[in-house]
Parts: sequence; structure tokens; C-alpha cells
Amino acid sequence: MMIMDRIALILVVIGALNWGSIGLFQFDLVARICGGSSTLLARIIYTVVALAGLWCISLIFRPRESFAHETDD
Repeated sequence: MMIMDRIALILVVIGALNWGSIGLFQFDLVARICGGSSTLLARIIYTVVALAGLWCISLIFRPRESFAHETDD
């Protein structure tokens, strides 16, 4: 697995956990850390997580053989 794939998956998992905390507890950790959801830093974090999600879409369409070769490392 490429390093970019791993980074993207980590960011997507973090984003999913944040959305889960919003859905279950009405608590937005990113907004809390950054001082609000409309701050520049929070918007950058949300954008980077969204871009990671878009990157992860490519994982769906990659041939299975490419994963088999990369796991031999």
C-alpha cells in the first residue's frame, strides 16, 4: 500500500470518528480544538479530510493484483 493511501485512510478514519461523535453526542472535536467550525484551521482540516476521502475512492477502482504485490513487502 502506498504511503499516500495509508495517510488518506488514516484521515478518513479520523473524519469518520469525528462524524460519529457529532451524530451520537453532538460533539464536534475538530470545531472544539480549532475554536469553532468556521475558523480557518477547522475549514482546512475539513477540506484535507474531504480530499483524503476523494483519494480513497481510487482504492475502490484499483485492480486487486496491485494490492497483492504491495503486501509482499
